[in-house]
Amino acid sequence: MVEGPLLLLIIGLAVVFIVLSTSVFKIHPFLALLLACFGVGIAVRMPLADIGTTIAAGFGSLMGSIGLVVVLGSIIGVALERSGAALRIADAVLNLVGPTKPALAMSVIGLIVGIPVFCDSGFILLSGINRALAQRSKLANGSLTIALASGLYTSHTLIPPTPGPIAAAGNLGASEHLGTVILVGLAISIPVVLVAYIYAIVAAKKLGTIPTTSVVPEATSETESIPGLLKSLAPILVPILLISLASVTNILAISPAIAAALNFLGSPLIALLFGVGLSIFLLPHWHASAFSGWVSEGILQAGPILILTGAGGAFGALLKATPVAALVGEWLSNNAASGSFLLVISFIIAALLKTSQGSTTSALVITSSMLAPLLTTIGFDTGLELSLLVAAIGAGAMVVSHANDSYFWVITQFSGLTVKEAYQGFTIVTFLQGLTALVCVLLVYYLFC
Repeated sequence: MVEGPLLLLIIGLAVVFIVLSTSVFKIHPFLALLLACFGVGIAVRMPLADIGTTIAAGFGSLMGSIGLVVVLGSIIGVALERSGAALRIADAVLNLVGPTKPALAMSVIGLIVGIPVFCDSGFILLSGINRALAQRSKLANGSLTIALASGLYTSHTLIPPTPGPIAAAGNLGASEHLGTVILVGLAISIPVVLVAYIYAIVAAKKLGTIPTTSVVPEATSETESIPGLLKSLAPILVPILLISLASVTNILAISPAIAAALNFLGSPLIALLFGVGLSIFLLPHWHASAFSGWVSEGILQAGPILILTGAGGAFGALLKATPVAALVGEWLSNNAASGSFLLVISFIIAALLKTSQGSTTSALVITSSMLAPLLTTIGFDTGLELSLLVAAIGAGAMVVSHANDSYFWVITQFSGLTVKEAYQGFTIVTFLQGLTALVCVLLVYYLFC
């Protein structure tokens, strides 16, 4: 199989092909991703028999992890819109932050929700509110989309108990300093979200359009009145609460039986199923055909999303089957250093892995595993140093989200942004977020270490 710089060149050309074919030549992203998969597999001389099985396994693996979550989240989103609950929540948000700051509200909401909830699930849950806010505030939906997506993405990569940072802390031996890891992640996330918010306002306001299709419910028998705020929030808040409780079970000193129950109830699938159940109460009275209509519409909306996210997962799986991780690991072992240079190197490695493979969590886990054997030699062992190292790896794992990242496709499909707009908006903002996080990490290191 091809190794060395040629491998990186092949991966880079594949990414360029996806960008150009989808944004310039208007090839459907599903076909572009599949062609890129086969192209990379053949170019790196992967055994022909393995190419198809790797693509199918990657597609199926992502469907297994996120497929039902997407369907249930889509049903909740339809229920919120058709009942008018999304508008009720949008009005409450605008009353709280003022009509001139809806993007800031979505950034903060995304940052908070992204701590316990995977960014994919969080965006699916909140996308209906995002659209309603765009309509209510007369702001282009691209601006609010970038604000929400970047807020979720920040906490997803920097703040435990999200699985990526938790795994990185464990690999680096920082589990006993988890409180410090959380505090450092929270502190660094503030300027990162502010940079993303500024970009969302200044650069992304031309992305997307102001929604013209009203999300106010039609005057039919099943939606005689818009539900109250508590009813409107319940299908979103209850799943978030359940997932949050499951996320902290490893931190809390509770009995194994209670922990097992919380982990079951807080799995995204079960939590969102509760959300679907609670969305029944958005109807002013029980109307089986109306609720079935919501479910059917949610399933129809989820179909194209599943196809694209699955294709993105296939592309990522094929790249993981190449020796790119081993190449980066060998380069690291030959260039070990200490202090700030180690932080920069960890950022670069995570960025290479994220950009080439698409998975933020994989980039965090693989990079931290590579670095772990070097820490005792270098003497990088205090709680603050290890916490900064986790944050530096998280910063690299932000750079950049594009076609091989399932989150990228969730954003495009649930927000209505075109692929080109998503590249101009979300891909660029993830690059800015990663650089901002790295600068903050280095600044804290120079001041306190």
